[in-house]
Amino acid sequence: MMLRATAAGVTLAVRAQPGAKKSEIVGVYGEGATAQLKIAVQAPPIEGRANSALIAFLSETFGVAKSKIEIVSGQLSRSKVFLLRKVTFEHAQTTLSEWIP
Repeated sequence: MMLRATAAGVTLAVRAQPGAKKSEIVGVYGEGATAQLKIAVQAPPIEGRANSALIAFLSETFGVAKSKIEIVSGQLSRSKVFLLRKVTFEHAQTTLSEWIP
């Protein structure tokens, strides 16, 4: 599952698609326990620009400050796990309900 509740908030598994025409959620990558939210971002994967763009996108999507979002794993990979501090599992699930079956 791409969303997990933690004591600090929720973790979100993401599959990044840098260098896209526009930043948006494009669907789900994989199935079951290994499923990831696929997010396209305009920024190229150079000097952390795509990571910064993903953090900005998640900040806007979930309505939390960028400082409340951190990359837990996958800093240099397309597959990443983000920690969204102060976000409840229910809020995250509702926000992503359009994409998560």
